[in-house]
Amino acid sequence: MSAIQTIFTILLLHVSMAVSDPAQESFLQCLSAHSQPSPPISSVTFYPSNSSFTTVLQSYIRNPRFTSPTTPKPLFIVTPTHVSHIQASILCSKIHGLEIRVRSGGHDYDGLSYVSEAPFIILDMFNLRSITVNMEDESAWVESGATLGELFYRIAEKSKIHGFPAGVCPTVGVGGHFSGGGYGNMMRKYGLSVDNVIDARIVDVNGRILDREAMGEDLFWAIRGGGGASFGVILSWKIKLVAVPEIVTVFRVEKTLEQGATDIVHQWQYVADKIHEDLFIRVVVLPVNKKPRQTIKAKFVALFLGTAKDLIALMDQSFPELGLQREDLIEMTWIESVLYWSNYPTGTSPDVLLDRQPQSEKSSKKKSDYVQNPISKKDLEGIWKKMMEQKRPALTLNPYGGKMSEISESETPFPHRAGNKYKIQYSVTWREEGAEDLNQNLDRIRRLYDYMTPYVSRSPRGAYLNYRDVDLGINGVGNASYAEARAWGTKYFKGNFDRLVEVKTAVDPDNFFRYEQSIPSLGFWTRVMAQ
Repeated sequence: MSAIQTIFTILLLHVSMAVSDPAQESFLQCLSAHSQPSPPISSVTFYPSNSSFTTVLQSYIRNPRFTSPTTPKPLFIVTPTHVSHIQASILCSKIHGLEIRVRSGGHDYDGLSYVSEAPFIILDMFNLRSITVNMEDESAWVESGATLGELFYRIAEKSKIHGFPAGVCPTVGVGGHFSGGGYGNMMRKYGLSVDNVIDARIVDVNGRILDREAMGEDLFWAIRGGGGASFGVILSWKIKLVAVPEIVTVFRVEKTLEQGATDIVHQWQYVADKIHEDLFIRVVVLPVNKKPRQTIKAKFVALFLGTAKDLIALMDQSFPELGLQREDLIEMTWIESVLYWSNYPTGTSPDVLLDRQPQSEKSSKKKSDYVQNPISKKDLEGIWKKMMEQKRPALTLNPYGGKMSEISESETPFPHRAGNKYKIQYSVTWREEGAEDLNQNLDRIRRLYDYMTPYVSRSPRGAYLNYRDVDLGINGVGNASYAEARAWGTKYFKGNFDRLVEVKTAVDPDNFFRYEQSIPSLGFWTRVMAQ
């Protein structure tokens, strides 16, 4: 027996002794039989009886409301370090009738990458996070377990004039972010993250490793905005880097109702999607307590791909209502702007982007909408009143236009392109624990969402896949029929939903890759209905 085989046998015996359930022992033997002996899959498999199980499970739960004792737990967790670990997990889960949840950063808002009512395992991709930047062809290969912060950092290591359009939270995992679309503060210039993906590697339901050529254009289309976890396990993405100037400009300006916030937000609606594509101005609106009474604060946060001088001239011409002053502006490098948008103090080292843990975590519930026509001042005032009644909700308004209006809504599964002025993210956060507090906060955001119905898109009322919202329609164990899935599928994908179903039916006819809002397979449901 070789030294490697000896070590493997010892590890297998050690784990087997810790696993008293015969079914778990059988599964571990299956995993070992279908993966390479080195590194042994037993060394990266965690059962509830393992002392590290809870730590591994909770280390990438970004929403603390899913850490309660009543939250369903996986039968075990695999943290692959080799592609054979993924292949074995797929094959053995099929054999044993278990579902798979794939987790990269754990930021999915409703916890669908690590929670299920059905018997399931977690494939946690955090060990697979290598990033290779190639400046010759201005591209990069990034594994799904990498974070956005790590990606931005590695690009900046190589170049001061390259970046990538993706989210502003550095601890978000690449895997889910890209496969759901991925937007950030350069979307008006360069589109979504998926608009700049040029290749990918995926492990399919049969354990095959496929690149763009091997998977075909239909599947490559589907995973760029249709949610990769419906179709397989995405190993890595090849992205096209984009140009950024050596100097960019940022600002953060706050206005209360008493300082004219309503008028300024109203005017922003007419400007933000039409202003120069180099400028992205986000607005965060939230109730605040200002003596002698509660008020609304609107925070305008911007990234401009240019100098402060050019930005002042642009704002004076296009959006003077904000009253921007030169002292409000800060010039910096693009990588410094990533830190600024992540609320790090000026002068913070970019090294913090390698920290995979968020600065803080709160329990939360989030929802989304798209606005296609400006909301009147009177109606904005009604919204502010409703927000103050609900006490905790915040609205984040992200402008569209620019490149987003130039790309066809069928180019990728993400359909929310031309015709949208801005997207709304509704958010409520809290630190208290207990079911009563949870229900109160869920009720608050749902009431506000219902109140907003007259002001947002309709037929369908749009929603953003990466702001996953189980309120839109859910079937408990992820076996949503085609008819049931349309309730939420058309909100996320509009007319692209039917094509996603066609791709799913072709590549995963038995609907193995499923979760509460996965793309359904028509083949699977045809057989179910026939029984």
